[in-house]
Amino acid sequence: MAGWNADTAAGPLGTGTVTLVEGSSFCISLQNGDIHSELPHGLFFQDTRILSGWNMTVNAQPLESLTAETKEPYRALFVNRVPRSDGHADSALIVERVREVGAGLQEQVTVSNYSLEPAECVISLRIEADFADLFEVKEARIQRRWAETRQVDGATLTIRALWRDIRKGVAIEAPGADITPEMLTYRVSIPPQGEWNTVLTVVPNIEGTGPAAAFVHTKGGGLSPSDRRRQEWVAKIPKLHMGNHSIERTLRRSYDDLGALRIEDPAHPERIVVAAGAPWFMTLFGRDSLLASEMALPVDPSLALGTLQTLADRQGSVVDPMTEEEPGKILHEVRLDVSSGLALGGKSTYYGSIDATPLFVLLLGSVSRWGFSSDTIAALLPNADRALEWIRDYGDKDGDGFVEYERLNDQGLINQGWKDSWDGINFADGTLAEPPIALCEVQAYVYHAYMARAWMAYDAHDASLGDELAEQAAHLKKQFNEQFWMPDRGYYAIALDGKKRQVDACASNMGHCLWLGFVDEDKAPKVAERLMSPEMFSGWGVRTLASDMGAYNPASYHNGSVWPHDNAIIADGLLRYGFKEEAQRICTALLEAAEYSGGRLPELFCGFSRDKYAEPVPYPTACSPQAWAATTPIHLVTSLMRYDTHVSRGGLWMDPALPDAYGDLHITNAPLAEGRITIDIANSVPTVQGLPEGIKFHRGHRPWITELVEQAHRPRNA
Repeated sequence: MAGWNADTAAGPLGTGTVTLVEGSSFCISLQNGDIHSELPHGLFFQDTRILSGWNMTVNAQPLESLTAETKEPYRALFVNRVPRSDGHADSALIVERVREVGAGLQEQVTVSNYSLEPAECVISLRIEADFADLFEVKEARIQRRWAETRQVDGATLTIRALWRDIRKGVAIEAPGADITPEMLTYRVSIPPQGEWNTVLTVVPNIEGTGPAAAFVHTKGGGLSPSDRRRQEWVAKIPKLHMGNHSIERTLRRSYDDLGALRIEDPAHPERIVVAAGAPWFMTLFGRDSLLASEMALPVDPSLALGTLQTLADRQGSVVDPMTEEEPGKILHEVRLDVSSGLALGGKSTYYGSIDATPLFVLLLGSVSRWGFSSDTIAALLPNADRALEWIRDYGDKDGDGFVEYERLNDQGLINQGWKDSWDGINFADGTLAEPPIALCEVQAYVYHAYMARAWMAYDAHDASLGDELAEQAAHLKKQFNEQFWMPDRGYYAIALDGKKRQVDACASNMGHCLWLGFVDEDKAPKVAERLMSPEMFSGWGVRTLASDMGAYNPASYHNGSVWPHDNAIIADGLLRYGFKEEAQRICTALLEAAEYSGGRLPELFCGFSRDKYAEPVPYPTACSPQAWAATTPIHLVTSLMRYDTHVSRGGLWMDPALPDAYGDLHITNAPLAEGRITIDIANSVPTVQGLPEGIKFHRGHRPWITELVEQAHRPRNA
């Protein structure tokens, strides 16, 4: 996830918050639907908080929440009652707010009177708009004060703001309201057993974006833009039925969340990428978007292609110490707002990621197997080659063979792998590792980047380049297993520090090395045993850090918590090395954890033992929905299906290892090459219908890229 240093951590949202998301827009409110400016709440559009206050009262009484239900990721129903001013417990006035987020906000308000007498109501809505930068809100350090003007024109209140030469605005449409610059007011008489309703619309006007698409009032029978977008998404993704209805619900929720997290490349609207997660990271992130789209390949391969193309357009070209840009480097994050001087590096794009660059090449290798045209893949090969040049020239600056990081300025991220909190990399005694730091999983990503590019070279009959990269990969694997392995501990060091010492904490990172075949066969059983030990496995998943380490804290961000995506990768790695029961145990634990949060896995949860607490303990500032977490159930199930393809080799592979408790599986509309297939797994026996011409089904695992490279390389050595 997008990381933070000690002074830039996100504050908690408060208890009972509701987060809605659609594309790069999101809204955070209380369970009664109100937005409070003193909390990190608001309606956000393109990294700007266009509403900081949205507080409704009826007869001067705040609304008391009865329930809040998320209908879709972008729509929620808030049900409230109006407390009686005479002190009696029961109230006859019920207020329903149906809120939808898109390029703005629409809210349908219904006040129902359940008494036998008419109800005289003054319904008021106080509005605030501070146009704060997302970073200001996240870190509770709002510094800028905009020069604000408010104008009432008929049924519309327009708020405009100016800071230096930047202009922003928002328009609130409230038909039938008495409007003053500060408040909307309705004075209505609701008959006995009757109701009153209205529709409020909020439309942003951020300089340079043009007017936002209008909402359609769904009660009138029309579909909103968000509804249409969701319909199009549902029509193109697989349809799934599973004997275990709880897992089926979780997978459907993952599909919905993944659909809501899709955002467009502004320069190329046809390119769809995955935003990292709500609330604070609704934008393109290198590492997050690459890994999420890798895990989502069986659902929609075009997300991965759009991510690669979008990142390729923004690949580093110069050396800039402030943004940490370097030639060939893949970015860490992009911020859309023109005033994002508070963003990392002080500019809209920040490059402080050590792993996004090898992951770019890794994902290109995966995408090349899913049936895109050779021209489409060939167009990205120069970017892959520049990424490999960055690995050689900048990633391994000391020439020791390992890729390491050290931030280039004191404002950048201290840690630049996926565990990018300031204290995320430490020794067994809790001492922080000092840079430059070479992370174990980053070396695995680099290894696979070499292998993926080598195979694409062999596939294009460029044996010379293939041989060169295959030899680099083999050398890196040998060097890694010699220098990172700790035989007395039975696991790999999480990293080498600036003095080339083994950072000896027992951490989950080594599971990523299993995933990519980077672990020597003789060491894999010990790695699996350690990952599944009581110190690492909480009962809900593998902890980021073992409970017997000095820095362990089950309620920390990276030092003992459980991250679903991390576990999905570990489970896949265990399956690769033949540890089926261990992988099933992780998958089942995570899918059971999802049941406690409505079928939606959060970014992370605390690492307390399942023996101690009957439910997963939430982490206070976890993103939800979040791209990695949304794709985790998909990756868990497809990993257990052992489902993969290599279209250019004419094959689809499956060898199911689904536990009996999951039941039978029926999937239709699954994408493959330019066609759609139907998959059935009954009693662990797979069948496939509708295979495209030239594709054959094989029972077994898809030949690993490492195996294909070794086969192509071996005869030439001979």
